[in-house]
Formats: sequence, C-alpha cells, structure tokens
Amino acid sequence: MDCAFIPIERTHACLAPRPTQEAAAPTPPGVLRDLKDTPAVRRPRPGPGRPIEPMNPDLTNGIRSGTTHRTVGGLTPGGTPRATGGIGTLSQGSVAAAALGVSKTYGAGDTRVLALDDVTLEIPSGSFVAIMGPSGSGKSTLLHCLAGLDTPTSGRVFLGDTDLTGLHDTALTLVRRRRIGFVFQSFYLLPTLDAHANIELPLHLAGQSADPVWFDHVVEVLGLGDRLTHRPSELSGGQQQRVAVARALVSRPDVVFADEPTGNLDSRSGAELLAFLRASVRELGQTVVVVTHDPSAAAYADRVVLLADGALAGEISEPTADSVLAGLRGLGA
Repeated sequence: MDCAFIPIERTHACLAPRPTQEAAAPTPPGVLRDLKDTPAVRRPRPGPGRPIEPMNPDLTNGIRSGTTHRTVGGLTPGGTPRATGGIGTLSQGSVAAAALGVSKTYGAGDTRVLALDDVTLEIPSGSFVAIMGPSGSGKSTLLHCLAGLDTPTSGRVFLGDTDLTGLHDTALTLVRRRRIGFVFQSFYLLPTLDAHANIELPLHLAGQSADPVWFDHVVEVLGLGDRLTHRPSELSGGQQQRVAVARALVSRPDVVFADEPTGNLDSRSGAELLAFLRASVRELGQTVVVVTHDPSAAAYADRVVLLADGALAGEISEPTADSVLAGLRGLGA
C-alpha cells in the first residue's frame, strides 16, 4: 500500500470498554518541588550497554523509509499492560508507559472541552515515540498525562507497573523526580545556578548524588564539558537545551518526555539534539517520548502516533519526513 496513513477507528472495537473512575485533584507540574521524602521503590534498570558516541552531524543522516500500520492494544482484561506480539503490540513484554482508556476534559457545560477521548496507547521500553497531530489534537495533553503532570478525567496511566492515577500528590512527585526525565521547549534552568548545579538539581532534591562516571559521560556526549561553570545567561539557546537534556538523563530515568524540545533551537542544534536522543535509545536502551509539530523531527523516532480531535487516528512505523507529512495531510493538518 502506497499511502502513508491508515485510520484506526476500527481497532477501538477490539478493546473492551473500561470503567470510568473519579480523578484525583490535579497536581501542578511542579517537577522540582522540594517535598518531604517518603519511601519509594525504583525498578531495576538494564545495564548501560555501549557508550554513546559524541554528537556528530552525520548522525542525522540515514533515516529509514517509512511504513504504516494500525494499532492494536495489548491489554489484559484487568487493564494491566502486557505483551501480545504482532503489529502495534509489544514483542518482548516490556512496557515503559501506557495510557488505558484515558479521557481528559476541561471545563463544564457549554465551555466543556474534550482534550483526550478514550486513548489507549503503549510505549515499549527502549523505544523512541513521537506524538503528532494538528493544533488542538491533544498531543501535549496526552504527554502530560503519561508523564504524571496532569490527571486524566477517566482511565488509567501506567509508568511500568505503577498506576500513576492511584498515587497521592507526594508519591506522584517522587515518581516524577526519580523515574521520569523532562525536556520542555522552555529550558526551565535556574538563573542563579551554573550548568553543573542545574544538571544535578533533581538529584539533590531527591536526596541523591549523581554517578560521577555517568555524569561525565552525559556531559561529554552533549559537549558541555567546558560550560559547566557557566550560568544560563552565559549559554546559547542550544547549550541551555543541552543542559536541560543532561538534567533529564543524569538520573537514568525510566522514560524521558520531551514537549517540543527543538522549538527554540536553530536547525543545526535541533538536529544534534534529536540525534542524541535517538542514540540514547539505540545505545543505552533509554525510552523517549516526544511531542513535535515538525515532520523532520518526528522522522528520528521509531514510531509516530497521530492524534486528531483527542483520539488516536493512526500510526507510522519507521517514519520519514515525507511519510509523516503525508499522514498529517490525511488528518487535514
């Protein structure tokens, strides 16, 4: 089939209806709030594998040809993510994050807005997934729900085997701090701290210390070795974003969520950043989820998930910029 986009409305019939539950009070996106520590369990992670080579513009080449398929949710009747094999499902039984029948509404009555409409999605461990769609399609809302920054109105969100929708505020903050890395379009660096201190800040708030070998490796790969004593005002936009990426990776999180990470970067800096994220997936087994509006940025991913009007609308595997653009055109974007 030569089209780059296939609707997946029929696949929803394969998923059993899921009960609606009352949502907990939304937690403000205070990723770095200094709350009192409570015990938390961190799942063991695989070894780091081969080191990533320092960023090189050549890494931006060689993006593969794109194909598409429909998504099939691999879910047990009880709602826990599982591996099922086959197209659109997990072949090795490891799910880094999952949304299960997630809906999100804002407002009420005439002002009610349905941002997400019964979204079921799995993010396999060690994968690079891009979420795309027209403006207002719910892509950032979905990322915020998956990352525990926003609370679904109904449905469930998992980080590994942890049900985020069942956690109270303090526990959810600790999960975000210890198991999730964040990269935003705005860098959110503290202006009074140098790059070194900004990178280590989440670990300090969690009462942890950075692994010096891993810290040095991340800094080397991102080309920040001679900028660690510089404050944000002394760094370029690309360097500030690299500091933000280092901050997200230094704790070796289960998943890195990035919301328009190249939005404030020039094309070269953006390409280098995306090449590094892709290399972290392939060489270290990191899981990365990116929201972007740029087909060229999405082409760095292993898989592109398309949203329209808050619902899953299609999927592109092994994407190219052309196949992503064709998929977006199919949505009317």
